[in-house]
Amino acid sequence: MPRQTIPRYAARAPLPVPADVRLMNAVASTVYLVAGVGAVVAGVLWLMRSPLFPIRAIVLDGEMQRNSVPTIRANAAPLLAGNFFSVDLGKSRHAFETVPWVRRAVVRRVWPDRLRVNLEEQHPAALWEGAADADDGDKLVNEQGEVFEANLGEVEGDGLPTLTGPEGSAARMLALYRRLQPVLARAEMTIARLTLSGRGSWLAELDSGAEVEIGRGSDDELIERSARFVRTLTQVTERYHAPLEYADLRHPGGYAVRLRGVATTPAVPAAARMH
Repeated sequence: MPRQTIPRYAARAPLPVPADVRLMNAVASTVYLVAGVGAVVAGVLWLMRSPLFPIRAIVLDGEMQRNSVPTIRANAAPLLAGNFFSVDLGKSRHAFETVPWVRRAVVRRVWPDRLRVNLEEQHPAALWEGAADADDGDKLVNEQGEVFEANLGEVEGDGLPTLTGPEGSAARMLALYRRLQPVLARAEMTIARLTLSGRGSWLAELDSGAEVEIGRGSDDELIERSARFVRTLTQVTERYHAPLEYADLRHPGGYAVRLRGVATTPAVPAAARMH
C-alpha cells in the first residue's frame, strides 16, 4: 500500500480585514493625499509671492511711431503687479492699452524674468465730434472705425476729415466717407466734414466752404445720387462762371444749387442731369 504524506499544516483562507482597520487605512490615505495637495498649493503660492522671481525687463515690439519706449514703460509699468509667475497677463495687456495711441497689446512671459509686449498703434482716419449735444472731447476714428481718445495736436496738418454723428455710427460714417469722397473728387471736391443727423440725413461740407445735402437712404442710394449730381455739376458752374455754394440732392426729379454770387436756381431736371 502506497505511503501517504499528510501536510503538517492545512491551508487556511485569508482572514477578512476588520472594518475599523479598513476605515483607518482609508482615512490615512486621504490625509496623505490632502497633505500632498496642500504642499503643492503652498509651493505654488510661495512661487507666486516670492521676491526671488521679479520681472526684470519688459521687451517692446511692434509699432511705436506715436510713442517712445520710455513713454510706454512710464505709463504702463506702474500698473503691473506681481512677479514672473503671478503677474496677470490680462490686466497687463489692459495697462499697455491705456497708453495713448496704443490700440492693442499682446503680453506674454519669457523665462526667466521678462515680459514681451507686441504693440499695435492707432492709425487715425478721421476726427470725431459725435452728436451736437455730446461732450466727446478730443477723439479720433481709427481705420477700423473705432473711436479713441488722443491729443488732436498730434494730427494737425494730416488733412483728416471730421465725422459728426450719433453714438455708435462712426464705423458706418467712415465706410460711407471712403465711398463718397472718390465720387466727389471727380468734380474736384473734397469733404472736410461729414454729418449724419439723428434722423438719418447726410450732409457733406466741402473744404471750399460749400455744403451738399445728400439726404436719407441706403449707402448705395446716396452714392448713386451723388454720382448723378457730379456728372452735370461742371455744366452748371461753367454756365454761370461761379463756384458752388450749396447743393440739395434731396429732390426726386433733380437737384437744386446755389452758386456764389448767383440767385438760387430751380431744381435741375433729371433730363439735364443725365445729359
